[in-house]
Parts: sequence; structure tokens; C-alpha cells
Amino acid sequence: MIKTPRILSIAGSDSGGGAGIQADIKTITMLGGHAMTAITSVTAQNSRGVDAVHGIPTQMVLQQIDAVISDFGIDAVKIGMIGSAETTMAVADKLADIADSVPIILDPVIVATSGAVLADDATIAAFGKLMDIATLTTPNLPELEALGGEAAVLEHGSVLLVKGGHMKVGQGAGDMLTDRLIGQQGEIAAWSDPRIDTPHMHGTGCTLSSAIAAYMGHSLPLEDATARARHFVRMALHSAPDIVPGNGPMGHGDVRLDAALPMPMLNQFTIGCSDYTASVAFYKKLGFTQIVDSPPRYARFETGGGVTFSLHATDKAPGDNVIYFESANIDQWCAELVQSSLTFDQMPRDESWGWREARLRDPHGNSVCLYHAGENRRFPPWRIKG
Repeated sequence: MIKTPRILSIAGSDSGGGAGIQADIKTITMLGGHAMTAITSVTAQNSRGVDAVHGIPTQMVLQQIDAVISDFGIDAVKIGMIGSAETTMAVADKLADIADSVPIILDPVIVATSGAVLADDATIAAFGKLMDIATLTTPNLPELEALGGEAAVLEHGSVLLVKGGHMKVGQGAGDMLTDRLIGQQGEIAAWSDPRIDTPHMHGTGCTLSSAIAAYMGHSLPLEDATARARHFVRMALHSAPDIVPGNGPMGHGDVRLDAALPMPMLNQFTIGCSDYTASVAFYKKLGFTQIVDSPPRYARFETGGGVTFSLHATDKAPGDNVIYFESANIDQWCAELVQSSLTFDQMPRDESWGWREARLRDPHGNSVCLYHAGENRRFPPWRIKG
């Protein structure tokens, strides 16, 4: 497994930060990669539409690609908004030598979510040369139609991901949407999931394609990378921050614990409770968000950063486990909890291992540690080298 895959995004800049290069950088970073860029165009756009597009000269695009390849090297490439037919042809020629050894994910950006046309007829025609070298092509349904349909894309040798997100209710979509991964020998895989009810879908295509590139940069095979990338997109849609009334950005930053990198991660644990109502009230008082309520046996809470924990009713006495919750404002937090009538076994104090800790118990007797460790949680002075 490559520890930090080097992912090159060749795409346009979105001044609103929801799509394009900005979405790619956020996605690749959340998935543990190092994002590098070759910007093909600069757009003036927001949630309401694209007001202006300024193309970057073809030679400058190529110089950006040369700069990163000659120094950093690359483990995967994502291609988005390309800008012009001239740039399209030149980028295809530039990447042809590495196409057999580096995954290339092509998201043929033709029409923005807002409806703005981002590729003219000559550029669309030139996409064929990019599809000749692409590992995977990921058009939405209108873009697939503009490219000539499934057979036309597959003629170029690229695997095709047919995305169902643009299919409307009444056109066979219903509440379920299906994405199909298709190769030269037919369908490789298909995924169906409920439609996510959100007005904020700006950048879904950019995010999906850059996520696939990031996962393939981690050496995951195409089908696995696509499945994980779809999950990343869905979680980012669920987490959209609701900044504007509609067509807003997705919540990339809230998906870091749902990214499912090849290395296993800790993001959920369950503790016992003898009094469901009192225990739920206790953890709500600590400030956590309850997301599942199934009395009298089970509740789940979400913490800052996305870690979840559960309460499960049991007759067993608490063990020697300690539950840790970190806050940079540990003293203020504890002072507020004292004012809300919680009783502490130990108020915040500095410990010899570099953490500042307070201790109390929940209604079941579970030991709860509220602490601040900062860098010392993962990078203490005595961290094992290597």
C-alpha cells in the first residue's frame, strides 16, 4: 500500500469551492492522498451559475503537468474540465506514455449542474482521444448522450461508469438510483442506493472521479475503488453544510472517518448502561448529538469529528474500561458541566503522560475521561519511531 499516493488533478477552478479543482483537493486530502494540480481554466461561479470562464493557455497546462511529474511523480490522474479542444489533444498526448502504468480517471465535464455549458462541440469531439488513454470514464447521463452513448465510449477501450444521479423520478429512477460499471465484456458491477434528499449536489461528479483516482492511487482495484468512492460521495451529500439555499457544496470535511482507507480505523464503540433514560440524558448533557433512539435498549451518539458511540442496556456491572472524549477547551467544558449538576471524581489536571484530564462516571458506572492531549495523543515524545 502506498502511504501517501500522489494524485494529479487536471481540471478547472471553481471560485465557489464546490466543484472542480477545489472539490478534487478536498477529496484527495480527505482520502489520505497528496493533491497536485494542473489548472485548465478559471471560472467565476457560485451556486447560481457560471458567470465567466477564462481558459489557461495550453502550454501553461502542459508545463504544470511536467512540473509535478518530473519532481513528485504520480500514482493516479483525474481529468475534469479541460477547457478547449487544443488542450484536450495536448493533454492526451502528454499522458499517453504513462497510461499503461498509471490509472487515469476521466470525468468529461460538459454541462455544469447549474446548466452552464463548459465544453464546446470541438472539445467534446476531442474527448475521444482522452478516452483512448483513460482507465475509466465517468459521464453523467447528459454527458454520456453528448459523447454518443455507451457503445461510443466503450469503443475507445475505456471502462465506463454510467451514473444514474441525473435520472428523474418517472424515468425509471423512483427512489433508487443505480450506477453501472461497464467494461468491454459487459457489466462489471452495479450499485443501487436510495436517492439522497438534498438540494446541495454541486461537485458530485468531480468528487466521485477524484475519489476513484485517490483510491486507485492507494492500489485498490477499479471495482473496489469505485464502490468506496460512491460511499464517500454519499456521505458528503448527507453532510452538506447548507450554506446557500440550493446547489451548494458537499460536506467533504465531515467524511474523514467514513473514507474507509485500506488501513482499518476506529470510529465506533459501544458501552453498557443499566438505566437507559438516565444514561441518554447524561451523554446529551456532555454535549453529544443523539442519532439513534431505540428505548429501552439502544442509543447511538455522534461526536465532533464523526466518531460514534452507542449505549446498550445490560445487567452486567461496568468493567475497567475508560471512555475518552477530547476537547481543546477542557477547563471551560468541565466548569460548565459542574454548573449543570454533574459530579466529578477529578477536575482537570495535568498528568505526567502529557494529557490534561478530568474524570467522572456515567449512571451505569462507566469511567469517563474528559481530556486534552493535543499532539501528544498521536505524537508523544516517546512515540515508537517508524
